Amino acid sequence: MAQISTCPPLVRESVVDAHKLIKDHVHYTPVMTNRTLNKLASPPRESALPGGRRPANPTMRLHFKCENLQRGGAFKRRGNHAQALALAARENVIPAHIVMQNSVRLNKVEATKGYGANIVMCEQGERESVTANIVDKTGARLVHPFEHPYVILGQGTIGLELQEQVSNLNAIITGCSGGGMISGIALSCQGTDINVYGAEPEFEGADDGRRGYYSRQRVTHIKTRTITDDIIYKQKLVSGMYTVSEDEIREATMLALERLKVLIEPSAAVPLAVTLHNEEFRAMVEKEAGEDGWDIGIVLSGGNISVGGLVELFL
Repeated sequence: MAQISTCPPLVRESVVDAHKLIKDHVHYTPVMTNRTLNKLASPPRESALPGGRRPANPTMRLHFKCENLQRGGAFKRRGNHAQALALAARENVIPAHIVMQNSVRLNKVEATKGYGANIVMCEQGERESVTANIVDKTGARLVHPFEHPYVILGQGTIGLELQEQVSNLNAIITGCSGGGMISGIALSCQGTDINVYGAEPEFEGADDGRRGYYSRQRVTHIKTRTITDDIIYKQKLVSGMYTVSEDEIREATMLALERLKVLIEPSAAVPLAVTLHNEEFRAMVEKEAGEDGWDIGIVLSGGNISVGGLVELFL
């Protein structure tokens, strides 16, 4: 990929330009709504909270951006990785070497192989060294999964499309992961009145984005977040980070299947789980939106889960 110094500036106009470049190569994924999920998200979830606090009673109208229907099964077709990179390489007759951890689900490995990529498996913590070795031996260019302006701008096109598809959009909530998608979406909302929020699992330190956001310091075991840090923390284009439990994520995954009739991977269900269960987020919406409520875009980031994986999730 191009050197960062030669890339377009990380501003909304660059996201607009990116969309012009990639729109013929990605699906303009639909936005779905569901009255039942609106009703589940809006009323109080508990009769009482610790300390006698009143549970939040927000009004939320949810709009689901179905990136699980994107080519390659996830938002990554817009900017990164594995299956998306393998598909792009095949279409351009370019060899692709994809480094994947041994913990990756078999269905994702097989799907990536199906696009003709050379898969290199590695242990957790070895990705950087294995990747560097491939680059050294083959002369290939590294396409980082999130730490590059082109990746961030490409993923930001999700936010642009949501703004086109939902009139009077008040907020977008999306997963964090490496930070590329939420950074791009935040850039797409730059200069608008749309708030962007991050959603993360709280299990075993997976909420590093939330901890970093509120401490205004990068969590140290995440070594490569520099560009995304600047967008999320320094420019303050992200308005908050919220977490949910594993059980809440499972419930949201099942609700998406039952009510929206869409199959999503658990990581894609985290934003929906936040609207349903995170009292801090729900109270914030109630306070900021008042009686009028908010129209909230929720990014369903991917559907790369096998039937066996889904069964395993609910055993």
